[in-house]
Amino acid sequence: MLLSSIYIFLLCFTNGLFFKVSCLTSEFRLEGDYLLGGLFALHEIDRVTPVFTPEITECFWHSTSKSGYKILQVMRYAVEEINNSTTLLPNVSLGYEIFDHCSNTRNFHSVLSFISKNGSIRPKEKLNNYQPKVIALTGPYGSSRTITVAPLITMDLIPMVNYGAASYTLSNKLQYPSFVRTIPSNKDLIEMIIHIIRWFEWNSVAFLGSQDDYSSDGLKLFNKYINNTGICLAYQEGLSLNANYSLTLKKIDKLNINVIVVFALTQYASKIIKAAIANNIQDKVWIASHSWAMNQQLPREPGIRKIGTVIGIAERLLSLPGFNEFVYNKAKGTAYAGHNDKAVSDVQSKNETCNQDCDYCSLMTAEDIINESPTHSFAVYSAIYTIAHALHKVLQCDTNECHKNITVKPYMLLEEIKLLNFSLNGRQVKYDDNYDPTIRYAVVLWCTDVNPPQFKVVGMYREVTFHFNFNTFSCSLKVPFSNCSVECKAGYSRQPEGFHSCCFTCKKCPCNSYVDFSRDPYTCFPCAESEWSDEGSTTCKTRSVVYPQFTEIPSIIVMISTACLIILLFAVFCLFAYNYDTPVVKSAGGNMCFLMLTSLILSSISVFFFFGKPTSVFCLLRNAIFTFFFTVCISCLTVRSFQIVCVFKMAAQFPKVHSLWVKHNGQWLFIAFSSFIHLISCVIWMTINPVKLIADSWTFKDQIMLICEMGNTLTLTIVVFISWFLGFLCLLFSYMGRDLPKNYNEAKSITFSLILYYLTWIAYFTAYLTIKSKYIVILNAVAQISSINGILFSYFIPKSYIIIFQPQKNTSTYFQTSIQNYTQTISRS
Repeated sequence: MLLSSIYIFLLCFTNGLFFKVSCLTSEFRLEGDYLLGGLFALHEIDRVTPVFTPEITECFWHSTSKSGYKILQVMRYAVEEINNSTTLLPNVSLGYEIFDHCSNTRNFHSVLSFISKNGSIRPKEKLNNYQPKVIALTGPYGSSRTITVAPLITMDLIPMVNYGAASYTLSNKLQYPSFVRTIPSNKDLIEMIIHIIRWFEWNSVAFLGSQDDYSSDGLKLFNKYINNTGICLAYQEGLSLNANYSLTLKKIDKLNINVIVVFALTQYASKIIKAAIANNIQDKVWIASHSWAMNQQLPREPGIRKIGTVIGIAERLLSLPGFNEFVYNKAKGTAYAGHNDKAVSDVQSKNETCNQDCDYCSLMTAEDIINESPTHSFAVYSAIYTIAHALHKVLQCDTNECHKNITVKPYMLLEEIKLLNFSLNGRQVKYDDNYDPTIRYAVVLWCTDVNPPQFKVVGMYREVTFHFNFNTFSCSLKVPFSNCSVECKAGYSRQPEGFHSCCFTCKKCPCNSYVDFSRDPYTCFPCAESEWSDEGSTTCKTRSVVYPQFTEIPSIIVMISTACLIILLFAVFCLFAYNYDTPVVKSAGGNMCFLMLTSLILSSISVFFFFGKPTSVFCLLRNAIFTFFFTVCISCLTVRSFQIVCVFKMAAQFPKVHSLWVKHNGQWLFIAFSSFIHLISCVIWMTINPVKLIADSWTFKDQIMLICEMGNTLTLTIVVFISWFLGFLCLLFSYMGRDLPKNYNEAKSITFSLILYYLTWIAYFTAYLTIKSKYIVILNAVAQISSINGILFSYFIPKSYIIIFQPQKNTSTYFQTSIQNYTQTISRS
């Protein structure tokens, strides 16, 4: 209801100003079977002034736009070409009505004329019954102008085939259902600009636009699409026609920004470039948006070469065969000449205008028109042909005629436009679901160092294919440095500095970390536990897992030695068993010898758990087996030393104690008790914070050592203390019996074996605490073998030697003689 009221108000307001005026200029109007509308900016408003009374903008009072007049001629040429065709619309003629549309908000009278029917508008009339003056229209130029008038046109589903409105907002078919365009949207243009910036590896850019929908839409899309690209927008501003352009450019120059995206309409871009020349802004890269990329006047400005390089993005240019001849013919025609003769007087004589006046057009030569910017020429040309092809479908035309009896409604054309796919001058014209065309861009380089200036195509973009080549052309391209910070070297991460993400310092990544620019250039990521890296790395290397392997030479030597030791122990066991009743075996301990030898054999087996890839079970077995059974062996030696001293020295002094010791098998009770206490301590050691496998990744940067922790320090100390305390008692008793008969004197052998035991394990624990290497494990195994060998070779081998090689000493007579000699010696003393 509100929209209808606005329409009626606007119609009443413009009725006196528009419909009473007769506009008969032939360039603006052509009769035909079907009428097309055209909105072209033949004039541009340079300076916005506030208006305090309702009035229509009279465009001819403002500055001229030659490019607007050229594309008007392109529309006229396209209509004439279609009318002359015998295949596209045979026996059907197209007409047109064209208006000068120079204002965003005060040129509604032309649009109202298009949607009117016999001079009136009926907003509530159904589409099936409604027949506006035009069946479709093209224009106006510019997003703001289009967005302003589009609701009036699209409400009735009149096809608005636009040649110069790129705002992505217009792709919203819910708001603008009948809007069609023949140029790509801002979305595609912004993606192209970002592609160029990334291709040159710039990351600090400025974005200048105008205060209109075209620029604001572009800025919004630019900010959206530069996310995660490494590009930062170091400066942005939307400029009005009255803005201080010099101040803006000085700010950009002070910030050392060398790449400036000028995403604005021609009149704004012209002011920016002229201000850059006037303020001696030098050696910049100016990226021109589609609207002014092919401007013909700016490359000829004096001093243009100093400002740097201009790279423009324009629609891929196609020539219009026959257009030049059309312009020359119109220039020579009588109607055209007659208009030239009276143009100025016509403007002065009119007291009212309908914006179908072009006072300067009569002053333009054919060369002026032909040499003007071709930016939108093909867009206008394809817009008219789009309407014609849709009408061809609606009228069910064949090669001979069209069915003119069909009533054509605007919405019928709209249905056919989406389905169109036709070739026009070698280019395929088709539209997607949003009525946007296929993307075809050309990157042009302004060659201002030649006269006249030239536009060289240096890049192509079609849908998803992009190609650059800046080395083929004679004009030079100066590529400045436009980065807030110098890119970090490999292995250095960015450290943000200031507000913008492209401003940063560089920091070398520490050991065991790396930086991956494709993932996040601001973070040094830690390597996994199984990996390592040096300072300043971009990748991590796999650590080698080290442990004593079965195939290594030290491992083989130790295992062969252990196997030989076990065989020797087993041989001694058999020898002692065979000679069980002999004095040597009985003096060595009798049955106790077999317990000692069995303990030594079992202790030796633990050595094999030190090699190969360790496991938690191996970690438990390698030390627990040896510690327990070797302690059992030491407890036997301790008892044996005590018994000898007891028999020879204490039996006479303490007969009752000796009697109880013998009667209750004190030696076996002591062995059982000490072994049980040690077993309990071992169980506690293995259960409270037990020995476990750990991967040592901190000792060596490139290795992971699989080692076994020693477990709880306190419980380990108790286990070691019990074993060492028994050894100390054994040494003490051995020392007390140092003067006993030779056959019973074990002081030297036991002292040697236990001192070797102590020294070996002191050396091992010292190395364990000071040296980190996989061979420490082998040293542990060597300490066990050494301890076992000490007892074997100092205690059992001498006795085995007597049994085998000195049988005369293995007799009761020999032992009795030794005892008698000892008794005589004692009695003398």
